[in-house]
Amino acid sequence: MKLFLITVKSVSHSSSPVQTVIMTAMMHLLLLILLGIAAGTDLEEKKGPFENTVLEVLEGTPVPFAIYQFQVGDPDVNSFRLSGEGKDDVRMSKDGWLYLENPLDWSREDNYIIKVEALANDKVVDGPIYVTINVLDVNNNAPFFNQSSYAAMVRENSPAGVPFTRVFALDRDDPTTPNADLRYSLVSQIPNMNHVPLFQIDPNTGEISTTEEGEHEDPDYTLIVRVQDLAGASETALTGNTRVHIVVQENLWVSPGPIHVVENWKTSYPQVIAKVQSNEPNAVYSIVQKERQLKFPFMITENGEIMLTEELDREDKDMYTLVVFAKDNHDKEVDPPMEIYVVVDDVNDNEPKCEEEESVFEVQEDEPSGSLVGQLLVHDDDKEGTLNSQLSYEIMFQFPATENTFLIDGTNGKIQALRSLRRKEQPTYSLDVRVSDSDFSTICKVVIKVIDVNNEMPLFEMTDYGSYTLAEDTPVGHTVLTINATDADDPDSGSSIIEFHISAGDDDKVFTVETDGKGIGHVVIAKPLDFESSTIYKLKIDARNPEPLMKGLEYGSESTAYVSVFITDIDEVPEFSLDVLDATVPENTTKGSVLLTVDAKDPEGKEIGFKLEGDSKDWLEIDADTGEIKTKQKLDREILESFEVTVTAFEKGEASNVKNGNLAWLLDVNDNYPRLVETQGFICVGKPKPVVIKAVDPDSDPYSQPFTFALATNNNKKSPNWNLRQIDGTLTL
Repeated sequence: MKLFLITVKSVSHSSSPVQTVIMTAMMHLLLLILLGIAAGTDLEEKKGPFENTVLEVLEGTPVPFAIYQFQVGDPDVNSFRLSGEGKDDVRMSKDGWLYLENPLDWSREDNYIIKVEALANDKVVDGPIYVTINVLDVNNNAPFFNQSSYAAMVRENSPAGVPFTRVFALDRDDPTTPNADLRYSLVSQIPNMNHVPLFQIDPNTGEISTTEEGEHEDPDYTLIVRVQDLAGASETALTGNTRVHIVVQENLWVSPGPIHVVENWKTSYPQVIAKVQSNEPNAVYSIVQKERQLKFPFMITENGEIMLTEELDREDKDMYTLVVFAKDNHDKEVDPPMEIYVVVDDVNDNEPKCEEEESVFEVQEDEPSGSLVGQLLVHDDDKEGTLNSQLSYEIMFQFPATENTFLIDGTNGKIQALRSLRRKEQPTYSLDVRVSDSDFSTICKVVIKVIDVNNEMPLFEMTDYGSYTLAEDTPVGHTVLTINATDADDPDSGSSIIEFHISAGDDDKVFTVETDGKGIGHVVIAKPLDFESSTIYKLKIDARNPEPLMKGLEYGSESTAYVSVFITDIDEVPEFSLDVLDATVPENTTKGSVLLTVDAKDPEGKEIGFKLEGDSKDWLEIDADTGEIKTKQKLDREILESFEVTVTAFEKGEASNVKNGNLAWLLDVNDNYPRLVETQGFICVGKPKPVVIKAVDPDSDPYSQPFTFALATNNNKKSPNWNLRQIDGTLTL
């Protein structure tokens, strides 16, 4: 039995000898138990039968520490024997108390299995049992970085949020507990003269990237990085620090755009219009058009020169978006794809064009001086808002030739009457108007008719057309009824033309009136009917002339008619929220990825379900309740180029009431190497003839043809014996 010496000193005015008390470990254990009782610890929770038991102990617990008391049924038991792991750190008293003699350390051992046997006079009378002691971790290890300092490089103008380096920290505490749950943060940035954070760190991964806050004015920066355990959310969290030294290097991969090219440029082609330079000296350049148009008059050379191959026409296309790639010899990108805008600048190469071969206007007689006759419409295909399309108007000829009759605005083509006109004097006038831009001009013909005063208003044959009933699935364009009105004005003038307008009862413009202007109107359905939105429409229809009424005359009740339209309910099929269900999915999308969530609603508010049909390869699955579409397996465009499935939305409980929508996908990725059609060729030394080398690639454009061929030689030197010449995507050797 191990002995503990406790020295007790008492201080008084009289001299007293020092008393020494010898206390055994058992006495100390009993004292600990008594202190536990005084502190309110329920010792019954620390007692149990002599059987296999799992116990938990905090690492670093002060010793001796009472863990558990095993109660043995045999009264003759007077000792216990321990063996196995941890037997040197754990003891057991005669009355069954298992206690710590040495503190436990989780980092040294997180689990002990101890074999315990109950003895009576050194003879086993019960057991063995196995006691498992799980050592619980406490936060007694500070996190630390795997490097005392880091060095990194970042290019200027690098995209914000893209990591360029990473720090990494460790913690010797239990990784399954918050004690080793680490978070990273930036403490300071040196220099930081403007107090603007130029860098940021992902708190979970330690990845460092640039921010969008400003320019990197200094070539070198130092970041002080902190890591904290307990997820950085506690004042008791332990910390570690490191430094990251960052060098900012010039970014050569910079867009030269926007590039301006004058349309119809007369020069020799191909013509260099810009140049790009990769940060990788041996990069291989390629160029594609983002819009995927058929015409693509651009190419790029091996040293990064962007070439224009032919004249451009702004009226065909006023801007191109080029995408330039820089890759290594293994087709791996060494710089991110760069977009370059090519703007086609306008030149004045289009003359003004009259909208009508002959523009006809009407003006009522006796209209006051300055009345608007009409506006001459002319267009110019050159760029709007420039001098090339700025037009001017001038009256060159009038028949009959009378002075001070008409005036045209030189900037917008509006024609005004300079005096009151009389139909009896002259019913028709003809004008020649010259319209000019800075280089071209054209003559537009104008006819002005003097018409009778509009002193008669349109009259309906009846003002109440009664009521009509329509089912809500009646198609758009269906004629509901026909209405009639007459006008006693001159039949050859705008004063007698009758237009119909629904002025009330149809805020959503579900109905419209179609007419030829001769007094007959057809009330038709312009938008789908919806019983849930409206069950009745009380339409007010006005008959009007395009020409104003004479002064003092106003439209009366005879020029207005009424009709009521009742809508009956139909059980409608569900409707998708989008007219077209479409998604572009790369073939390398990972299994389980959400591709699209379709949404549909039932007009009557019933519950909707979804199902998927036509998936012949069983690549997809759909959640019947939410409409979420996921991948079940890996997609492969080389197996199936065209991929179309049908999504059905149906009313639950009404399987016959369905709505279908089609989805078409599959976007190729560059996942195939080009391969030679033939791997052998023969050349006769006596009569050498070229050998044509051909290659194929299962991928689609732009990941297939055209190919670049090269001879595999040491140090990329030109072969002294063989020469390659490109011909139509094949090759001659």
